[in-house]
Amino acid sequence: MNHLNIALWGVLPYLILALFTAGSAWRYHYDRFGFTTRSSQLHEHRLLGIGGPLFHYGLLFVIAGHVVGLLIPETLTERLRVSESLYHANALLVGGTAGLATVTGLGILLYRRLRVPAVRAATSRSDHAVYPLLTTVLLAGLTATATGAGHHSYDYRRGVSIWFRSLFTLDPDVPAMAHAPLVYRIHALLAMAMFALWPFSRLVHAFTAPLGYLTRPYVVYRSRTPARPHPHPALTSADAGTPTPRRQRGPRP
Repeated sequence: MNHLNIALWGVLPYLILALFTAGSAWRYHYDRFGFTTRSSQLHEHRLLGIGGPLFHYGLLFVIAGHVVGLLIPETLTERLRVSESLYHANALLVGGTAGLATVTGLGILLYRRLRVPAVRAATSRSDHAVYPLLTTVLLAGLTATATGAGHHSYDYRRGVSIWFRSLFTLDPDVPAMAHAPLVYRIHALLAMAMFALWPFSRLVHAFTAPLGYLTRPYVVYRSRTPARPHPHPALTSADAGTPTPRRQRGPRP
């Protein structure tokens, strides 16, 4: 085990975590109103309506797959009587489909940003780093998923997952990650780079997910059309149309 592997898989994850935490706190303190995606829906909505849901819903399934694959040990799935072949087939089918949907949605969003002049003009400097990095992270993850389709392929649950869980015990299993195939190591390094850039880009809008919409009260809107006056219930239809006689004044005493 050389010093490079110790630095990459034993030290760097904690540095990234510190930068991610401190950077997010700094951004929230000094740029609270910047926690936004800088929506460009007013400039173009047709492509956004296709690419946005594909990217975001696909990414949710990708994240869920990572949580299951990295945090749930193999012994637990064995206790639940989930065979190894069934687990990998499900990971390949669901994870591959979610990854393809995410990449397709991101491709549509990138095409929209490049082709629509108003959206292209609203692109910030951090976007020029976020989009290529996010694209390479997703493509590396899809490549890793595709390489795990064979029967004698690398089992990341006996390598990458063990290393990831060991980080929480402050005793990183460096050899478990150092002996992983190159595509998994590239995917992990790119993911750490993305988390390092996260607090300083539009990715921080993930912290402002509109969960309050599920519990907030309804918003009552008033119509712009003035309401018609309703007659008093005690009046009949005939009385409602009869004008009220004026009271005449008599001579003063």
